[in-house]
Amino acid sequence: MVARRTACPLDCPDGCSLEVEVVGDRLVKVDAAPADGADNPLTQGFICAKVKCHAERVFGPDRVLTPLVRTGPKGSGQFRTASWAEALDLIVERVTDAAARFGPGSVVPYLYNSSGGMLAKKGLTPLLWQAFGASEVEHTICAATACNAWELVLGDLPGADLLDVVHSRLVVVWGANPSISNTHFPPLVQQARRDNDATLVVVDPRRTGMAKRADLHLAVRPGTDVVLALALGRWLRDHGGVDTAFVEAHAEGVDEYLAACEPWTLGRAADECGVDAADIERLGTLIADEQPAFWRVGFGMERNRNGGSSHRAVLALAVLAGSFGRRGSGVHLHTGHSIGWDADALADAVLGPPGEPGSLGRHHARVLNQNQLGADLTEATLDPPVSVLFVQGANPAIMNPAQAKVQAGLARDDLFTVVHDQVLTDTARFADVVLPATTHFEADDLAKPYGAYTAQATPAVIPRVGESRTNDELAAALAVRLGYPADRFDPSPGRLLGLALAASGGSPAVDPPGRVLFRDVFPDTPGGRAQLIASLDGVAPAPEYRPPGAARPLTLLTPANHHTINSMFGELGAVSADVRMHPDDARERALADGDRVAVVGDAGGAAAVEVVTTLRIDGDLRPGVVMMPKGAWSRASGGGLGANAFAPDALSDLAGGATFNDARVEVTAAE
Repeated sequence: MVARRTACPLDCPDGCSLEVEVVGDRLVKVDAAPADGADNPLTQGFICAKVKCHAERVFGPDRVLTPLVRTGPKGSGQFRTASWAEALDLIVERVTDAAARFGPGSVVPYLYNSSGGMLAKKGLTPLLWQAFGASEVEHTICAATACNAWELVLGDLPGADLLDVVHSRLVVVWGANPSISNTHFPPLVQQARRDNDATLVVVDPRRTGMAKRADLHLAVRPGTDVVLALALGRWLRDHGGVDTAFVEAHAEGVDEYLAACEPWTLGRAADECGVDAADIERLGTLIADEQPAFWRVGFGMERNRNGGSSHRAVLALAVLAGSFGRRGSGVHLHTGHSIGWDADALADAVLGPPGEPGSLGRHHARVLNQNQLGADLTEATLDPPVSVLFVQGANPAIMNPAQAKVQAGLARDDLFTVVHDQVLTDTARFADVVLPATTHFEADDLAKPYGAYTAQATPAVIPRVGESRTNDELAAALAVRLGYPADRFDPSPGRLLGLALAASGGSPAVDPPGRVLFRDVFPDTPGGRAQLIASLDGVAPAPEYRPPGAARPLTLLTPANHHTINSMFGELGAVSADVRMHPDDARERALADGDRVAVVGDAGGAAAVEVVTTLRIDGDLRPGVVMMPKGAWSRASGGGLGANAFAPDALSDLAGGATFNDARVEVTAAE
């Protein structure tokens, strides 16, 4: 047995330092690096259960070991093995044919790779398709709305260091569930409560793990976070809670913003949000009186029609309260650190400097919204049509809004789909060609988490499983067959990392931890000041509330869970497709725990969709809200549709974000 060090690059803020055990060529154990030797101190000597089980995925029965070519109907999962040469030649034949018939924009690379390292995300693959002139699919399914709101209010200001929360007196967790998706943060909050007598407040429609431990939990109706934040802004103004010295020094648009808060009295906000006015007032008092205050805002708040306004209003609330300038204060959505990654330098080296002889193309034929893939695949009016779909690091058959529409598009006979993945996902079962991908245990890369100030090497710790190839190796092989220079598309990890990090001497330039916002670092906005009023075309100057339209009576939430990262690890079968409901709602419908029920809703404006599943009674939900977990594969529901069958493909109020939490359903006894 050999112990080896690496790091976790999966789609999680924590970015844990790992120590793995290898016997021969097999990974037999994945665990945390010792707390006293971890490159990332946030790891604290423990990791989540899903990563501990990662070896089951690496060597599991769903692992794709060779290239596969479809032999049966789309969606059937019937394939034959093929050589890499045959598979690549077939892909290039279909790609070049599509470009000749419809133009290069008919080729659509659906790239996500959120659980990959820097090269997997930002290496050769996007550059290849840029040179080709394919369509670009914007990353709007997660974080786009929240990050755009952050930029509007705070510019490029980095997030507060999570490790600094131990110095706080007030911790506000708003729209985040760190017990599931930021597991190293709750112990730090508990330390602040022990050492500083810190108060913990959670704003979330569900009684999450942190909400159960909180001093105050406001279970708002989904989509009403902006109302709560505006009402708190008015309360701070009316009760002397605005930090006048801070906002005079560091904020613009304060008077205009407070005018937008004016209509939201405590009573009106309480009615709209479904919480007690006394609890809103208690939170206002805490925000005004308790400093330093640490705000941990999450991406759950963005997943509805008001996502951008909600994030802007919560950030403005922290500014009004002056929750900055000292240890233990600030707001954390993500770190925002760049590690010195120079995407332009890498592009110049691979594609050639723009305008110079021999430079390859640097354009996309069009830009498509990730959340509307189903519409793009099924609407006959799209010009040019999507003729080739190249999916990498994503499982849109499960994870996208309007799931039925997405799957109908994937089933098109005239669509040629390529999937490069580690396991045979639900999306891969619709593919014409499936290509085996490496895990991060099998290839050299660099991991940069979005919640910790660190960057860590992820060296290969075991040999390749099967015939798997990295994203860069696949891009290089396709590039050569498409006639691009092999030397420019050399996929050697050392070369690519050296090019991207040349400005920082070839090593990642990690921003120093522990910097205090508005003391050590300031926004890149005019005067380094927070902007409470937006001046961007198409964006409301102040946050606005859009009430839900007439719809079915229950709001369906699809939160993260302990077992998957998005849909990753869903093949291990630990996630059910059960629907959870508050006891009061079940009683109204004469339903009981364990009943077979039909969940009915309208997906993306399509005809009604029905999913038959099992009901679980859950008092941790607020009345009017039901829940199905994110990431459950179709096998969890007997091969049918899942939670995202009900998610609309309408867009949020900022950056074209997803509106999963606007799904409205009814639940009845199954026939």
